[in-house]
Amino acid sequence: MNPLIERLQHLSRRQFFGTSGLSAGGIAMALLGGQARAAEAKRREHPPLPGFPHHKPTAKALIYLHMNGAPSQIDTWDYKPKLVDHLGKDLPDSVRLGQRLTTMTSGQGKFPVAPSKFKFERSGKCGTWANPELFPHTSKMVDDICLIRSVHTNAINHDPACTFVMTGSEVPGKASIGSWLAYGLGSENNDLPAFVVFTPRFPAGSNGQAIFSRMWASGFLPTKYTGVALRAGADPVLYLKNPDGVDRTDRRAMLDSLSQLNEMTAEKFGDPETRTRMAQYEMAFRMQTSVPDLVDLTKEDKKVIESYGPEVNKPGSFAHSAIVARKLVERGVRVVQILHRGWDQHGNLPKEIGNQCKDTDQPTAALLADLKRVGLLDSTLVVWGGEFGRTVYSQGGISKDSYGRDHHPRCFSMWMAGGGVKPGTVYGETDDFSYNITKDPVHLNDLNATILHCMGIDHEKFTYKFQGLDQRLTGVEEANVVKGVLG
Repeated sequence: MNPLIERLQHLSRRQFFGTSGLSAGGIAMALLGGQARAAEAKRREHPPLPGFPHHKPTAKALIYLHMNGAPSQIDTWDYKPKLVDHLGKDLPDSVRLGQRLTTMTSGQGKFPVAPSKFKFERSGKCGTWANPELFPHTSKMVDDICLIRSVHTNAINHDPACTFVMTGSEVPGKASIGSWLAYGLGSENNDLPAFVVFTPRFPAGSNGQAIFSRMWASGFLPTKYTGVALRAGADPVLYLKNPDGVDRTDRRAMLDSLSQLNEMTAEKFGDPETRTRMAQYEMAFRMQTSVPDLVDLTKEDKKVIESYGPEVNKPGSFAHSAIVARKLVERGVRVVQILHRGWDQHGNLPKEIGNQCKDTDQPTAALLADLKRVGLLDSTLVVWGGEFGRTVYSQGGISKDSYGRDHHPRCFSMWMAGGGVKPGTVYGETDDFSYNITKDPVHLNDLNATILHCMGIDHEKFTYKFQGLDQRLTGVEEANVVKGVLG
């Protein structure tokens, strides 16, 4: 964000006259300011913008499960039975004609087709083709899932692709989808952030690509809309606990004094980030009591806890993150993001993707079932997917049971559940090689437009002035709500 622009946009009448040397009536204005702050204390800490939502939402909260590293769509959700006839054969030039390759495979003399070694079955009442070997639990939930097989993106490398998924741009510095939603819709909980992030552990031996805070950053939006990352261990948020010898009463007195100093600074300079900092201090104070209760699972039903799998009681695991995500949504938090690393399988894919799915499958299915149990799935949009797909041809050596796959942005699979999407359906198609889209393409900006639509927001009307441009999550090029996935 630009502090100068923010200052001019937020410059109040009092600040204008005060900095112009016309400070008469300052006492009366201060009294009015005190009344305003008293009223502010009673209102929502995360109110929506005026006029939001634009239309009646089908979802009030978003849980985004990002599989960082790009899961292979051919091995997970895009069933291609004819590939067995092409095992080891070179991918036809006509399939990849004119398409760019990464430097990791562009030098290969051949591009041998690698069919998935995993067996697919029709699952649920809807009959969606799913992979019960990798997803024994999630495959049982397909009646609640809208599977999209025709997602595509602009980026071919992890960092820009992940940045694009979450911000609608490959260029760092834009606001993430969670920050946009927190900014526009706020939250119904005054004691927790509107946007919470988890970065759980992933299996040892995985190719864990780096993730960056820009994936949950507010970019040009005020910093109070940045996602708050909850950590594993005794301190989910750093420095949240009081130091030894400082009790809660002392902390309250310190914050009151600090608030007075910050208020003087805000009145003098009109920098909105000063009040943002004040709000963050107050939120941290309230989180001292709300966060310990949030991560405490002792009051949860034993069967519910067991449904998330054996890792659920280990903070920092995907399972623990998933059950806490349900608790956050239950408490009125607007956006929860879980970023699970290790899905980048350029070699030894069957073993490594098996480890990834073992870590996430049961908790993911349990999360959907748990949201249904408490009556929140209809009002919570759950999104699962990575930043791009994988090639049908193998990178390096190949056998029936061992192969790797390179990056492939032209088509990949994601799914959505709850929150107004059409359950038990499949949208979009790819060719027999899962290399090109043949029906109903869905660009990532179309997907983000659809997410915003479910949350009650018209993506074309949701803008923020920055660098002379009305910035949007969905960018300046045309993006469309995917009406075919809506219930």
